[in-house]
Amino acid sequence: MTARAPYRTRVARDAADREACLAVRKEVFVAEQGVPEEIEYDDLDAVAVHVLAVHDDGTPLGTGRLLHGEAAAGRTGGDAAVGSLGRLAVTAAARGLGVGAALVRALEEAARALGLTAMDLHAQTHALGFYERLGYAAYGPEFPDAGIPHRAMRRAL
Repeated sequence: MTARAPYRTRVARDAADREACLAVRKEVFVAEQGVPEEIEYDDLDAVAVHVLAVHDDGTPLGTGRLLHGEAAAGRTGGDAAVGSLGRLAVTAAARGLGVGAALVRALEEAARALGLTAMDLHAQTHALGFYERLGYAAYGPEFPDAGIPHRAMRRAL
């Protein structure tokens, strides 16, 4: 019998969940990686589907967001059937527990519920292997985002 992970993922359901998502992003992207706070948060946060991983004790462990429709058009080549996975962040204390993969799967589930058939993302190059193990394939050249090298990736759902 496999032990249950000490956390759960869920679609952010209220203002407190969304604040927890933003706090994780601040910890990981702003504090750890040096992404300027003014570019970490954007107007798309208001229309995105956010997912949150929470430890059984209530501590936020990770987050990610899904853009779809008009909000995703700039990242997906305008294809309305493709969602854009982004802002995936796992706190340092939770890395290695499977939180990142669980968040990706939760975002994919949300995308399927919206009728999307594929997911695009912009992966930091050091994370390419992580996404490849989850079925994503890189395409196009490397490019900088917030001064960090990235590659575009896609997976059919």
